[in-house]
Amino acid sequence: MREGSTHLRLTVLVGESDQWHHRPVYAEIVRRARDAGLAGASVFRGLEGFGRYQKIHTSRILSLSEDLPLAVVVIDEAEKIRAFLPQLDGIVSQGVAVVDEVEVVRHFGHEEAGEPA
Repeated sequence: MREGSTHLRLTVLVGESDQWHHRPVYAEIVRRARDAGLAGASVFRGLEGFGRYQKIHTSRILSLSEDLPLAVVVIDEAEKIRAFLPQLDGIVSQGVAVVDEVEVVRHFGHEEAGEPA
């Protein structure tokens, strides 16, 4: 990732129990992002949320805490994120993917042109 170039943040919202070929969907997205050479991916677990069918998923009620909302977030250069989007086809059956432009002001721990960041 280069500071100053156009970057996008891809956020994929899925359910914790969503599966793809007996694997969690979020884990498959992270694996594919790594295999695609993207800068990184993180998964964030929500405390509460609802989606298309208006069913609330919450950690406050034990019986509903099995399918909490998750956000898989990936930030990289615009062309890399756009090239990655087709990777979501077929593995995300429920959820939403959004892309927004972000400004990367510092990429810590990154070496560019042989100089430490």
